[in-house]
Amino acid sequence: MKFSFLLLACVVLLGLSSGGQADELKNHFYKKLCPQAEQMVQDLVWASVANNSALPAKLLRLFFHDCFVRGCDASVLLDSTANSSAEKDATPNRSLAGFEVIDQVKAALEKACPGRVSCADIVALAARDSVSFQFQKPLWKVKTGRRDGNVSLASEALADIPSAGANFTKLVQQFASKDLDVKDLVVLSGAHTIGVGHCGIIRNRLYNFTGKGDTDPSLNATYAAFLKTQCSPTDRTTTVEMDPGSSLLFNDHYYVILKQKEGLFQSDAALLTDGKSSKIVDKLLDSGDFFDAFRKSITRMGNIGVLTGTDGQIRNNCRAVNR
Repeated sequence: MKFSFLLLACVVLLGLSSGGQADELKNHFYKKLCPQAEQMVQDLVWASVANNSALPAKLLRLFFHDCFVRGCDASVLLDSTANSSAEKDATPNRSLAGFEVIDQVKAALEKACPGRVSCADIVALAARDSVSFQFQKPLWKVKTGRRDGNVSLASEALADIPSAGANFTKLVQQFASKDLDVKDLVVLSGAHTIGVGHCGIIRNRLYNFTGKGDTDPSLNATYAAFLKTQCSPTDRTTTVEMDPGSSLLFNDHYYVILKQKEGLFQSDAALLTDGKSSKIVDKLLDSGDFFDAFRKSITRMGNIGVLTGTDGQIRNNCRAVNR
């Protein structure tokens, strides 16, 4: 599983901006509709993370990939049909994981409160709760009231999720298309403090950066040599930690290794190619600043393109549109 940051949409669509219906989300939206909903999500997610320490990275990545294609509408959960290939089957999404946890939570909520809690809100809550397990308390507040989308297209995921090779200019443009700024870019990249990346994503960076059999000069030479012991030129499947030695702990260590030129992806290294971005990296070396900034940025991300009111639907099964 790689936690690509590689999540970002290229097309500016007013309906998918972080404005619009985001102001209709509320704290404790389900207080009357399903009072136990948020506690049930936390309990089930924490039980899953207790048995699988890799889940926080997977569920956080799932949330990111959902929000950056069509907004935070659970479109990433829909299965392909005979007539349409869904987002989850697009190349950038084939390594997504954690779907079974979402299914488990949804089944429990449908039993307790049929037709009340959206898959989109479950994804948002599960991401928060999985990361928070380490701290045994919620790291950020999640406003709820999202509804589920009815469309999921692999072609849109392919277009909207950029590669790990994105440069700084491209990343800024893609974040701006979602009303997210440079600080959001740097802060949300800090999610790479947990999870792993596939060798196939970095092999050109290691072995053929400019097409001449060379290594990316922006990558720490000692680290590059180590990565070559883990990833052969033809290896697509082996995984390596994105934050060496700290890939199961959500903290600010990502910025430490970034300053040491040990960011795994080119999109990580890109954060040091701009003066403003580099200054933000320096500030986030303070754990207090990082956690505070992350709370704000992921909240903004969770507002992207939300469906509320009577838009969309509340799916009975997160993998399929209601019929």
